[in-house]
Amino acid sequence: MKALVCEMCGSQDLIKQDGMYVCQSCGTKYDPEEAKKLMVEVSGSVKVDNSAKLQNYYQLARRAANDNNASDAAKYYDLIRQEEPNSWEAYFYSVYFEAMNTTIGNITSAANKVTNCVGTVLNMIDQTVTDPDIKFQAVGDVAGRCQSLASMMYRAALDHYNGISDESRKYYYKDLIERGCATRDMLLYCGNLIEQKFGEKYAKSLSSIIWQTAIDFQRSMFGMREFRTEENKKIIDNYAKRIQKYDPTYKAPEVQTGGCYVATAVYGSYDCPEVWTLRRYRDYTLAETWYGRMFISLYYTISPTLVKWFGETKWFKKMWKPKLDKMVMRLNREGVLNTPYNDKNW
Repeated sequence: MKALVCEMCGSQDLIKQDGMYVCQSCGTKYDPEEAKKLMVEVSGSVKVDNSAKLQNYYQLARRAANDNNASDAAKYYDLIRQEEPNSWEAYFYSVYFEAMNTTIGNITSAANKVTNCVGTVLNMIDQTVTDPDIKFQAVGDVAGRCQSLASMMYRAALDHYNGISDESRKYYYKDLIERGCATRDMLLYCGNLIEQKFGEKYAKSLSSIIWQTAIDFQRSMFGMREFRTEENKKIIDNYAKRIQKYDPTYKAPEVQTGGCYVATAVYGSYDCPEVWTLRRYRDYTLAETWYGRMFISLYYTISPTLVKWFGETKWFKKMWKPKLDKMVMRLNREGVLNTPYNDKNW
């Protein structure tokens, strides 16, 4: 008896679709002439060499990863995971590339899936990789991928929030906080596990770096009023101390449980082009003179109460927005940038 056998992965599961023979395991397509060459004599069941199939899957998965083809990379790594359950690479990257391909609305659940798999992946690396250099590289790959994924997700969530109308932002700021916390927690948890499982050498090179990214997320989210609490400030202080254990030169960003209260209430975010402009003006113009600093002090004394009482009202925003828009436009014309900004310590 003859059967079609895919030359890429060894599967016999080929189906004719639109005049082409398509392998249902790896997706490779063959025209009828090519399919004839795939016919082989079989007797009973054919046992395919698993190592050859895995080699082809790895090649396809890594090629898709290098091409930034998240969908195909996730698909092939999932096939490897089914064939080789102890592969840390397949386990991690099948989840990672699925998360890479997520939508804005699913950022929180995707980030949580990655967070939940990190512990298992690090255990697999510790148990299956014996060469110290390769083990360090593998853990570094996981840490680096988590860092880049979290940064991509948080920036996408922030850009989406800043791109919607002022009126709509009040309905979505809790979603932004939730997504920011999910990406932050991915990094904090990954850094914690690396420190616990692999010790100071790994923590110095890996944990401390991804903790710094998490702190940047945390500081950025202080623009959201409901996030601006002493408890969240303590998270920054705690991890800053842990980072300084491995990097004494590190200086934690200064955060206040306050902020540009009126502007944040009007524009809906501490991190948006208009508020970035006003924060730069505060730090590099007002804060440079004694009367400017007096104004800042007075502002931080009065504005929190005003925003607490009236910040969600339409008349408050309607009154302040034209004034702030006019000021922001003037500052932009004068050269004050409206790009992402970290507050200056003053």
